[in-house]
Parts: sequence; C-alpha cells; structure tokens
Amino acid sequence: MTSLSLIQRQVIESSLDRRLFVSGPAGTGKTTVGIERLRYMLEQGIPADSILMLTPQRTMQEPYLELLNGPQRRAGGEVTSATIGGLARRMVDLFWPMAAEQAGFKNPEQPPVFLTLETAQYYMAYLVRPKLELGYFQSLTIDRNRLYSQILDNLNKAAVVGFPHTQIGSRMDAAWFGDPVQRRIYQDAQECASLFREYCLEHNLLDFSLQLEIFSNILWPQSQVQDHLKHTYHHLIYDNVEEDTPRAHDMIGEWLADFDSALLIHDNDAGYRYFLGGDAVTGYALSGSCDQKLDFVESFVSSEGISRLSETLVSAITHREPQNPAPNDSMEFILGHYYPELLDEVVARIRILVEEKGIPPSEIVVLAPYLSDALRFSIINRLEQAGIPWRSHRPSRSLRDEPASRTLLTLAALAHPHWNVQPAKFDVTHAFMFALDTDLIRAQLLTEIVYRQRDMRLSGFDEIKPGMQERITYVLGEKYTNLRAWLGAYRETTPQPFDFFLRKLFGEVLSQPEYGFHRNLDAVRIASSLIESIKKFRYAMEPSYVDMDNPSFDLGREYIAMLEDGVIAAQYLESWRTENKETVLVAPAHTFLMMNHPVAVQFWLDPGSNGWVQRLSQPLTHPYVLSRHWESGRLWVDSDEVNAETESLARLAGGLLSRCREKLFLGLADLSETGYEERGTLLKAFQKLIH
Repeated sequence: MTSLSLIQRQVIESSLDRRLFVSGPAGTGKTTVGIERLRYMLEQGIPADSILMLTPQRTMQEPYLELLNGPQRRAGGEVTSATIGGLARRMVDLFWPMAAEQAGFKNPEQPPVFLTLETAQYYMAYLVRPKLELGYFQSLTIDRNRLYSQILDNLNKAAVVGFPHTQIGSRMDAAWFGDPVQRRIYQDAQECASLFREYCLEHNLLDFSLQLEIFSNILWPQSQVQDHLKHTYHHLIYDNVEEDTPRAHDMIGEWLADFDSALLIHDNDAGYRYFLGGDAVTGYALSGSCDQKLDFVESFVSSEGISRLSETLVSAITHREPQNPAPNDSMEFILGHYYPELLDEVVARIRILVEEKGIPPSEIVVLAPYLSDALRFSIINRLEQAGIPWRSHRPSRSLRDEPASRTLLTLAALAHPHWNVQPAKFDVTHAFMFALDTDLIRAQLLTEIVYRQRDMRLSGFDEIKPGMQERITYVLGEKYTNLRAWLGAYRETTPQPFDFFLRKLFGEVLSQPEYGFHRNLDAVRIASSLIESIKKFRYAMEPSYVDMDNPSFDLGREYIAMLEDGVIAAQYLESWRTENKETVLVAPAHTFLMMNHPVAVQFWLDPGSNGWVQRLSQPLTHPYVLSRHWESGRLWVDSDEVNAETESLARLAGGLLSRCREKLFLGLADLSETGYEERGTLLKAFQKLIH
C-alpha cells in the first residue's frame, strides 16, 4: 500500500466501528480504497462471511472478486458479493413460505420459479401476442422484442422507484403533451403489465420486479428477515452507490445503523444507469446516515491536460464559461472525407501508438455512440490486417447475432429434424465455415453439394466427385465426415435437453483440434453464455403450463423461436470478461463507462452524431417521468428533453475523460457512416473549444 495517499490510508485503516461515505470524481482512487479496505478487514480477522459487498450490477464487482479469488485469500468463509436484486432473490427463496400467500400467489405451497430477462420476455410475448392481433399498440411501429422489454422495464421501474405497478400508465399519461394517440399506447402498456403480473402470481413466476417488491414490501418489514440479515452481516462495502436505485437506497438507509462498520462509495457526476432506475440523488442522501464524509479530489488517472479538457468540454456543453481553458495538445482530430478513409486513418494512428510509441493495446479504446455490425466489422477487420489484437463488447447484442451461437443453433437444427426448423443454405455455409475452420468459398461449395434443405439431409463426402473433393480438400472432407457422423449418430438416439446436447457437441467435436472453437476463446465464451441461457430457459419453463401439454411442444424449438423473435440475451458475466486483456477495446461509449477501466488513449468516432446526446426512442416507457423526482401531474415538454440531453451528454463526456490518462483523438468524417454530414451537439461543443 506504499502508493496510496494519506486520505486513502485514513479510510482503509479507519476503526472497524465507523460508517464512512467516500465521494469524488472517477479516477480518484475510490474503488481502490474499497478493495484495500476489504483486504484490511480480512487481515484484521473479520470473518469473511460477516462482510456484505454490494454493487448495483454484478459486473462492477470484478475488481473485488480478483482480490477474493486471488491466491493470497485466506481459508474460511466467503465474503457475500451481491446486488440488491440478488439479495432479494435469496431472501424470497429462503422465506418463500412467509411471502407467497401474502403476495397473492395462487399456489403458495409450490416452489417459486425465478425468471431471467429472457424467460420474462418469453412469457410476456406469450401473453401480448394475442393482444397485438386484437389491435393493441396499432399506432406503434416498433420491433416486438423492444415492445416486450419496455413493458417489463415499466414493471422494473415501479419496483425500484417504489410505486404500485398499477400506476405506470397513469403516471406517463399525466406527463404527456402531444398526440392523443399516445395515451392509448400507455393504456395498452398498463393493461399488458397488469396481465403479466397476474399470470406470474397464478403460476409462481417471479421476474425481477416481483422479486424486489416482495422483498421490500413484504419481507423487509418482517422482524425475522431483518434479524437474519443483521445477524449474518456486520460489515458493509457498497460501491457505485450513485448507480443504484431508490428502493435499494431506502433499505440500506434503514439498515446502515445496524452494521458495525460500513464504507459507501459515491462517484460524483456519474449516474449512467438512470435509464435503468439508477438515482444519484437518493444515493448521495445516504451520506447523512454515515459518521463521516470524505471527499476525494486528486485524480490518479487523468493528466493535467486531460483534466482541463474535461472541464472545458463540460463547460461548453452546459453553456458555461470555462475557468481554465484546455491546451490544444490534449486532443487531436483525425479527419477523412469518406468514412472508410477515416477508419483507415484511425487504425493507422493506433498502429503508430502501439509500434512506435510503445503504448500497450490494452491502453487504447475505440468508442462510438452506437456500435453497428457494419462499424464493428470495419474496425476489427482493419485492426486484424494491421496485426493489432482487439476485443469488442456490446451487452445489448443478442446471442442470435453472434457467429459462434448461430453455428451452434444451425447444427442443433440439423441434429433435430423433428423440430422442422430448416436452416437456409446461407446459415449452413456459415456454420461449416465457422465449425470446420475453413474459408467461405470451400464452405459454400461443400454446402451446395451435400445439403438438401427440404429434408435436411447431409450426404457423405465420399459421394462427391473426385475433382470436387480435391478442390474442397481432403482435410476439410475429413472434418466434415466426422461432424456428419456425429450428427447422424445423435439423430438415432433419444433427444437430450437442448443444453445437454450443446455441451456434448461442443466437447466431443467442435472444441477438438482443427475445429473452429478450439483456439477461438471469444467463441468459447459465447458458447458458454448460450448454454447458460438455454439452461435457465429450461429451468423456467419446466414447471410452467405454457403449451407444454401439447405433444408437439419442444423446449429446443421454442428457444430457437424465441431468439428469432429478437429476444435479447440476459447479461452474462462471461461477456464482460476476456481471457486476453492485452487488446484494443472497441465498444459503445456507455459500455466502456460501466466497465470503469481507465486507459491511456481514447478514440471517439462520430462526434457529430446525435447518438451521443439523444435518448433511445422508448414510446412505452420514460426514465424521467417514472422516477422518484418527477412531480406528479407535471407535463414533460421540449425544454425538459433538451435539459435532460444536455445533462446526460455532460455526464457522459466528463465520465469518459475521467477515464483517460493522456490523449483524446476525435475521428471525424465529412460524410458519416450513414453517408450524411452530421453536426451534432458534441461536435459543436468541441468547435467552441477550438475557436
């Protein structure tokens, strides 16, 4: 701990009967203090199982888990690392007999079925599809998966803010100022939310919102539950308080006095999860319940130039006069007329930084407001050609869009002809290309010759004419023959649960040497996420009654249909981890923020895009109106939208620069990715800095 500052040491080594509130901007060493405080407590002999470590989402626990899972860890109990949602699930599971009847479940004697985001969307789709045929949401043009997810988001907002789910529609209706047709949409959304809740109570299904409501409304007030929690946990470390929800802050505020010690960590000017119900205001209010409040101001990340750039840029965004203008050497424009030219220049600059300046690839990120498939491919293709290692992360990307998962799903359809899911030749070609680790031309030749879509028949390699065999190559033919034989043998056996099948296929064929998954760690991670997703889907479906008495019902086919319907995969921790961190990261800007990982150099693409500032269109929900701070009956007008966008952009820009050590590069093309000239709010703010 030699590199720690005096105030950091003061917090880490404070007595074990104090409740401390630490706040400050990103990069001032707050999480480091949390980790070292945890280490200090364990070294002082505090039992690990008496420590509760909370964060708003599991991905924020990674720095702490590196300590807890490290080789220096002492034998004994385990520190509980959780979110309020995870704690709610544990308590509902533990005290189910106490909660079930009071919550109104039809079968309280039966065990609960906990839903993931995916399975909740599946049941929502099951209930809402008939309504759509009756004309619900008729005036709305929106993908069905987004419709389902926004109705669920409304239920979650009600739970995390703390108002009855029956008030969702009326709250949004009261704030609406515009086309009266929108009011009907709010009514439809309310009816579907209520229908989903009734179905959950009838079948013992618990989505996130119902778990949290039962915990906070029914179990938390019970003395038995509080006694259990207070006797179990005596010390609290609560990081990223500002990203958590009002209901979480309420419970921690009531619980705080019963902890022997507590360390609450608050990131000023953050609150990036507001669209998920995060509330920095109620988070900061917890400082009033602590014995001491300490402010961290010294940045251990940003250089003086970057710090001044951040201050100047935020001032320009919020239309304030900067006190300390930034020097010009802290940022640099990379210009191009057409977008491909710009990407060429960006990658060329990255290559110079890595090869000539000696900056490790892990210290470089390429950020954009949104990361489309085309943009992602264009960047990573150029990085590969330049010999620069890369990784990419998009949490909102569905599993169905990943080549590795599409390969597994295509092969699964070929192995289960009774599903009657007939993969197109295009999908089979890409499955062969990925699974057999070959090129597109040979994979396409092989598919055209051996695959018959109508009956899903795969003919043998030895049936191909010798000349064509040589063109395809005998090496590829041998791998194909092994895969075909495996699929054929499986077809002759009794079908296994879908996740069992994929484990078997992966272990016995695809992970073997010479096959596509053998050395591709990113594909292995995706396969793991897919199998976990299917397993949770099976667990949630088996006790329920959705068409499962139908002889033709099959969980595997149902899962594939769910993915094809666009249901977004639930968040899996593997997607936030990588085996090789010595790589350039390509990600959306908000995703990088939530990783909370500082780097030396940042590249921002498309600063002229309005995607940096505009909220995603969410016609069925509203993060501001459904917050605790919105005045009941007040109208949401254009000035509110402008103020919200300005505040959000300032928070985003400041947050990104607080995670930048040395330099910012802005990639600007005369014509954007979509072929248009863009002059958005962020670019105008940068223009103020230049003039």
